[in-house]
Amino acid sequence: MLLATKKDMSARVALLRMDRDGLITLPKPLHGNGNGRITRYAEPIAELPFAYPESLDDLCPIKFAIADTKAQKQRWRNLIASYHYLGYTTFAGAEGRYLIESSSGTIAAIGFAASPWSCAPRDNYIGWDKATREARLHLVVGNARFLILPQVRVVNLASYILSRVARRLPGDWQLAYGYQPVLLETFVESARFTGASYKAANWIRVGQTKGRGKLDRYNQYALSVKDVYLYPLHRNYRSILDSPE
Repeated sequence: MLLATKKDMSARVALLRMDRDGLITLPKPLHGNGNGRITRYAEPIAELPFAYPESLDDLCPIKFAIADTKAQKQRWRNLIASYHYLGYTTFAGAEGRYLIESSSGTIAAIGFAASPWSCAPRDNYIGWDKATREARLHLVVGNARFLILPQVRVVNLASYILSRVARRLPGDWQLAYGYQPVLLETFVESARFTGASYKAANWIRVGQTKGRGKLDRYNQYALSVKDVYLYPLHRNYRSILDSPE
């Protein structure tokens, strides 16, 4: 029953994506669920002015907490809505959210979600054709949000968090969804960030987006150009992703 539920969720996500891409037309929903509306969240309680150490060694131990309780989910949303430049939006499909804690309190938040239906630099790097991409896309997970709180300034903290979360995410995904992803991806706005933290954590830059939204077929809506980074979670990720189911 659990496996059927997971397959049903994946099928629903795929149908919604195809509808949004204009490939099919779904009937209008009988009941509204709030999807598409911008949800407003209260500002978080002001963080206390802790004297965070400048050394990563002094900041440790650092703990990763899956945001799965109501309070943790609310805190994660509030932090992202208040401090991340992209703000908070709901994720599509499978997702995982973490609060990163130290003895001084919450220092960061990071979130993962389903990957875009198509991304030329990623697809070309993997060597995907359309059919194989559709069959194996669920094995690629996107780093949708990454926030270090503005008052926390610790050298090498970002790359440390990225390395730690990459080691534990496959196991957490297995427990939540019944399978393990083999590749992570993220998009770094090149005009705003250098991607240094991802490079330091051994993520691989594979190209740039064209500055178009995934639904923009007629090149009418210009978006920021972003660098595409990938991080293998399995030594045989290429052969796994290239093998059709």
